[in-house]
Amino acid sequence: MSQMLARAGYALLWLVPFHALPLLLDAYAWHLLLDKRSSLPFLWWIATVREAVNRLLPVVGIGGELVGIRLARWQVPDASRVTASVIVEVLVTIVVQYAFAALGLVLLLATTDNMGGGTIGLALLLTLPLPVLGVVLMRRGGIFHAIERFAGRLLGDSHRLLQGVDGKRLDADIDGLMSRTGLLFSAFFWQLGGYVLGALEIYWALALLGHPVSIGGAIAIEAMTQAVRHAAFMVPGGLGVQEATVVLLAQMFGVDRETALSLALVKRGREVLFGCLALGSWQLAELVRTRRRVGAPPAVPRAPQAQRRVAETETETMH
Repeated sequence: MSQMLARAGYALLWLVPFHALPLLLDAYAWHLLLDKRSSLPFLWWIATVREAVNRLLPVVGIGGELVGIRLARWQVPDASRVTASVIVEVLVTIVVQYAFAALGLVLLLATTDNMGGGTIGLALLLTLPLPVLGVVLMRRGGIFHAIERFAGRLLGDSHRLLQGVDGKRLDADIDGLMSRTGLLFSAFFWQLGGYVLGALEIYWALALLGHPVSIGGAIAIEAMTQAVRHAAFMVPGGLGVQEATVVLLAQMFGVDRETALSLALVKRGREVLFGCLALGSWQLAELVRTRRRVGAPPAVPRAPQAQRRVAETETETMH
């Protein structure tokens, strides 16, 4: 395996900057949901941080989204609007994941004789009610206002965790986004394009490792890997789950075990390298922002002084 990786050489490092392209399409979908209130490069940077938090830090699936909301407020102070855009984006992502997994399943069954795809298809079918339930709850509205009231009864309305929370407005912002069908379809197709483009990472990596597969095969491997990984969201970073799935699926397409394991390591290595760069940039941005706050001179309330001067001038004029 080490000889195979050595033969592929430094060309594998091109997979790191290439990963920026799928994330750019994903960030553009969020850009649309935010009504372009924030710049696309800034949202792309946040997308890299969100992914890194979810994949490299011990959080259960939503840590990246919480960090993303906080960072997006640097350019869009409206907390309710930002939170609503992320919630709707997550719902769109779930639908995209099912569509992408269905595409991968069709390609898997069409190009291999392995019946393991039937089991995966059954699992997808059994979990299909989950995103449907999520969409229905969002469309009914009032869910976050109900959560806010319940938390208020449990913790008290003056609790610090409830400060600045407006469940009713958040529900209204979510309902406003969910009612814009054209916008949701645009976000769906941009995200789906990002997933398909991301599958080229597997296609390129296997070509560099000396065992190329078809683009359809690469899409099937990526789609099924994503499906299994998201199903095992309780496992931090999908550690072990992703590697086992990649090896199994690659072997279904005739890739030998050694090459399949090399592919799994290349994929994880790209995640670690890209994610560490994103996390490092996040910490640097936080440091710069904190220093600017500390070094900023205190605001001087000049308005009252100006008002007094105007009043004194008017008094002198009257005399």
